[in-house]
Amino acid sequence: MASSEVSTCAKNIPKPPPLPRVTYRGLQASRSKPSSSSSRLVPRETVETWDKLFKQGTGADTYVEVDNKSHFLAHSYILAAASPVMPQLLHQSRDKKGNSHLKFLGVPQEAVYMFIRFLYSCSYEEEEMKKFVLPLLVLSHCYSVPSLKRVCVEVLGQGWINKENVIDVLQLARSCDAARISFLCTSMVIRDFKSVSSTEGWKVMTRGDRKLEQELLEAVVEADARREERRKKVEERRMYLELYEAVEALVHIYREGCGTIGPRDKALKGRESVCEFSACKGVEGGLRHFLGCKSRASCGHCKRMWQLIQLHSCLCDGFDSCEVPLCRNLKEQMKKISKREESKWRLLAEHVIAAGNRLGPFSFSRRSALI
Repeated sequence: MASSEVSTCAKNIPKPPPLPRVTYRGLQASRSKPSSSSSRLVPRETVETWDKLFKQGTGADTYVEVDNKSHFLAHSYILAAASPVMPQLLHQSRDKKGNSHLKFLGVPQEAVYMFIRFLYSCSYEEEEMKKFVLPLLVLSHCYSVPSLKRVCVEVLGQGWINKENVIDVLQLARSCDAARISFLCTSMVIRDFKSVSSTEGWKVMTRGDRKLEQELLEAVVEADARREERRKKVEERRMYLELYEAVEALVHIYREGCGTIGPRDKALKGRESVCEFSACKGVEGGLRHFLGCKSRASCGHCKRMWQLIQLHSCLCDGFDSCEVPLCRNLKEQMKKISKREESKWRLLAEHVIAAGNRLGPFSFSRRSALI
């Protein structure tokens, strides 16, 4: 073929497509995916190949012995690569023929089989994992296999723990440094202490691990104290909010009038009307009793109404324009009381204002009524 024909053919050959580009952002995103997503990058065929290698034992040089003198084969180089604890154990157990012997006594045979299989292909059956999750957690900790420990922790955290086994799981989790499971177990004990403390696991623990018992009892006491403290704070906030609403209603009644009581120059709404101030009805009734009571000095109802008016005077900024009776007189009396008594009223006023602020920005539409 002439050189001219060769050059003509070369010109007619289409250009190959560009190579796939791997950007830094794409690479970084793929590395930041969680383990469940990253595992999909490994082809299923590859996992099946490693699983097949384990099950067939071709070229194996290690005998894995379990109870009842049963054993199955494994490959020392795979075990050594999967667990940093294995190399020394394999070296110490190697015989003259170069074969190693690993013994897993006192562990269910199925759990040992699942453990060695996981070192090959990270494969497991979900139902089997749920059944043998506790011995697998121990094996993952003893042989430093964090990927298996994460699986065990995930399984245990998905409703596996109950009040009957929570103490046993807690003790095991503490031994295996599984902080999340320890937290879940402790939370369950605190949440349902009465039921857990009546189980056989708790009774056994009290006889063999008094230190853990003391820690759990202290945790329960602290949790109860925190709950009681939260309950008191909620009760205090509710009380301050009720005082805030009562002061609002008091000012509303003497400024605008409501129901059957109010300024003389205002048209009252009557009892059937619906008032936007939630405490108005109660304050209205208290004022009617206060105005008509002949024994105010010893009457508890009158004393509370007097304190409400005094609280209003601490909050009120309108010295001359306030329409609430006695507000100005009480402000003058506040200057004559002791510093200690005055600080109590000022502190109460601060709490009441804070309770009103927690109602949100819409509460300020009526804020002018309070002052």
